[in-house]
Amino acid sequence: MKISLFKYLSIGAVALTLGACQSDTSQTADTDTADEAEEQASYTVTDDLDKELTFEEVPATVVSLIPSNTEILYEIGAGDKVVGATDYDNYPAEAAEVERVSDSVAFNAERIIELEPDVVIGYSTGGPTGYDELEAAGIQVFVIESAESFEDVYGDIEQISTVMGLEDKGEEVIEAIQQQIEGVQENIATVEEKKQLYFEISPSPEIYTTGQKTFQQEILNHANVDNLFGDLEGWPQISEEEVIKRNPKIIATTVSYIEDPIDEIKSREGWKDIEAIQNDQVFFLDSDITSRPGPRIGDAVELVAKTVYPEAFE
Repeated sequence: MKISLFKYLSIGAVALTLGACQSDTSQTADTDTADEAEEQASYTVTDDLDKELTFEEVPATVVSLIPSNTEILYEIGAGDKVVGATDYDNYPAEAAEVERVSDSVAFNAERIIELEPDVVIGYSTGGPTGYDELEAAGIQVFVIESAESFEDVYGDIEQISTVMGLEDKGEEVIEAIQQQIEGVQENIATVEEKKQLYFEISPSPEIYTTGQKTFQQEILNHANVDNLFGDLEGWPQISEEEVIKRNPKIIATTVSYIEDPIDEIKSREGWKDIEAIQNDQVFFLDSDITSRPGPRIGDAVELVAKTVYPEAFE
């Protein structure tokens, strides 16, 4: 299902200026992280297909075949080892400079083999992975299943950090995400009325939204927001008439491939009487942040919460 989302979705760390003393501390931490990876002995890690991969030493080069895993690699401090990525890898900024070897649906096996990476971080949506050619060439492929929950994301971070010999850094990243989400939830704890949101991921005439058992639903749950179409599952196609009938008070769109997605929604025939449009409660949410099951899930929760409950963050 995740692959199909790229049709509908435009498929971090903040730089700080520190004093000299703080800079020394940062350099020491970076050295410790490098030493942790270099001192790692031979080890075995099991991927999501229950396949055991043994590494004689920590991988020095890696190819990532989905943006969320690329973000994880950078967040745990292994970004400088990424030698191949997808057309959609744009975060952090350095990822945009990595050679493109995949469009996130199909990958260039010949080029990946030429790059001779120590490991490929692949992904699976439950069907055949298609990595046979890479494995036949002697390339280790560590497969991560598409995450459907935040717990899945934490598991992905743990697995990838273990593959890269950076377990401690992976734990730090997970803890930081959880603390960010807890901070958001503390802000909205005083909200008296839980609000409902219509979440649009593909515009008219083929309108798609998100329902239960999706990653976006996880974001809404953690932000204490009701899903207008939470009675449905997956990413259902819905009619304009059904949206009008349900009369959302707040509308959020992640559509980034048309010129003005908010104006497009407001100008739809028959939608002018929808409460969200009458009260100017139509918002754009960054599609990358709200669709990628990676280290920015805390940002996604915060983004939704601030959109729906802005008064709680004043």
